[in-house]
Amino acid sequence: MPSARALTEHLRRLAPEVLAFGVIGAGNTLLYLVITWVALPIGAVKASVIATVVTTTLAYIANRYWTYRKHSRTALRREYTLFFGFNLVGMVIQSGSIAVGKYGFGLTEANDAHAFMAVTAAGIVIATVFRFWAYRTFVFLKPPVDGHEGDLAELDAVAGLAELSAEDEPGSVAQLDARR
Repeated sequence: MPSARALTEHLRRLAPEVLAFGVIGAGNTLLYLVITWVALPIGAVKASVIATVVTTTLAYIANRYWTYRKHSRTALRREYTLFFGFNLVGMVIQSGSIAVGKYGFGLTEANDAHAFMAVTAAGIVIATVFRFWAYRTFVFLKPPVDGHEGDLAELDAVAGLAELSAEDEPGSVAQLDARR
């Protein structure tokens, strides 16, 4: 079991990341709510999808260059694809909560706009926790510790997996170099 000192140190290192993520999330949430509110006449679910696409791109840029600026950089294509994919899952969580409100509880856009915004806020909270975990775990890799991770971070995910699996094979170049 970790000591109180180790836990305190871990939280101290994590706090700036959580704070930056929270500031970006708060700004994007306000923008998301504005876009959703303005687009509500075309339908609550469609409005949610539009708002998610716009805010996802802004969130990626802000998180890459502020929240996770000290993390290893991998290929832009890899990062944005994963980022967008996890945001799609977040969108399903958020839009799903709206769909439950509309189709499960019978809310209507014309009469229940405030209720839709409350349901949207609940979906945002759940999706935010999921996104923070996913970005930190899969999208923005931890900073290099011994220098080797930095070499792998420059490779695409597939190339990195191929290199790692080649290192484990008997007679591989990596193993021959290690024997020298």
